[in-house]
Order: sequence, then structure tokens, then C-alpha cells
Amino acid sequence: MLSSRMSRRLVRHHLPLALLCLASGYALYVTRSYPQVIPRLSFASAYPALILLCVSLLIGPVKTLLGERMTVSFDLRRDIGIWAGITGLIHTGTGQFVHMGGRFWLYYTYENWRQTHWQPFRHDLFGFSNDTGLLAALVLLALLATSNDMSLRKFGTPGWKSLQRWNYACFVLTAAHTFGYQAGGGRGWFLVMAVAAVTITCLLQFVGWKRRRSNGPLRPLARFAPEMAAAGPMPEELKSAETIFAREK
Repeated sequence: MLSSRMSRRLVRHHLPLALLCLASGYALYVTRSYPQVIPRLSFASAYPALILLCVSLLIGPVKTLLGERMTVSFDLRRDIGIWAGITGLIHTGTGQFVHMGGRFWLYYTYENWRQTHWQPFRHDLFGFSNDTGLLAALVLLALLATSNDMSLRKFGTPGWKSLQRWNYACFVLTAAHTFGYQAGGGRGWFLVMAVAAVTITCLLQFVGWKRRRSNGPLRPLARFAPEMAAAGPMPEELKSAETIFAREK
């Protein structure tokens, strides 16, 4: 039987996210001119995965800038990450059969490499794009498998948090994969959208990091300023407590 928390997550998070992924994926699928199904599925899952990954990384900085305290595991961020993982793995799976006539190993190795290369592994832009995409998918798989309360209890807060920080590596690999393929032939507004999503994510992550490193304004008690002013000077012990609380944020 589902707990009340899980029931809320299913209704408030997973159902809307599932519908959003299906709607956006369908719109991308039917607007592609590719004759085969697999290339359409690969394209239709690529950009939703990228956007969801970026959104999952934006929640922390936005909450920091709003002066809100982040918990170790935030359900909305976790559920968005889960759907980023699902769509990303769908893209990876279908993407292996878009090029090279379904011979997916040629994404990573040269055909007849002994004739023109000293080693079999690709070292061109196509190989770079596929290698970064595959690594991103492996990280996504690990994150998806551990995005649950059981893993949090098993690894403990520090271990689980360290594992989840691989989300940043996944973001870098995904961006490299995306721009590698775009460099092989730009896709107009999709390129603009990808650049905007990655740029905004990087900027807000940097701003949030800077904010966390600085003391920042003492926001927690700001809303009580009128009552505090009417009550007179704040005792020294309360000032110390307020400062410590603000720095902990």
C-alpha cells in the first residue's frame, strides 16, 4: 500500500511530468520528417531529457536565491530527475540505431580501422558525441537506480548526497553530447533552445554557489522586523542565534 507521501508525489509530480513528457515527445515526433520510427523516437526524447535535467539543477539555486533552506532530498527535484533519467535512457536506447544501419558498435569504433587508424576507437566529433552521450546515460542510470528512500537509508546522507552530485557530471556530458551533434548539423531553434537551457543553468548554478559561499542578508527573521522593532532592541544572545542560523543557510 502506498504511503500518503508517495500518493501525493504520484498525483502532484509524476502524473503531470508523465503527461508533459508524452505531450512534448508526441509533438516532436509528429513534426519530424524522418521516414523511420526510431530516429523520430530518438529526437522526441532528446530535448525533453535535456530540459528536465536542466530544471532539476535549477531548483537548488532558485531556492537559495529566494532565501529558502534546501533539504538533502527534495521530492520535486528528485521526481523531475527521475523523468529526466527515463527520457534520457529512452533517447540513448533508440539513438543506438539511428545511424550506421543499426550497427551501434560503429558509433564508438571505426569500421575496418586497421586500414586507416592505429587503434579501433573513434576519435572524431561523431565518436566524441557518442562517447559523452553513453557516459551520461550510465551516470543517469546510476542516479535513477538510487533516487529512492531505500538508497538514502543504505548509503546515509553524506554517501547518498555524494552520489547524487554526479548529476553535475551528467549535465556536462549531456551538454557536450548535445553540442557535438549540433556541430555536425545545426537544428535551428532547437540549437537556440539547447544553448539557452545550458547557459541559464550554468549561470544560476554559479550565482547560487556564490550566494551559498557568502553570508547573504539575514532573511529568516526579516518578516518579523516590524514586531521586533516595536519590542525594542534584540538581546545579544538572539542576535548570535540569528547570525548562526543565517550562515547555516
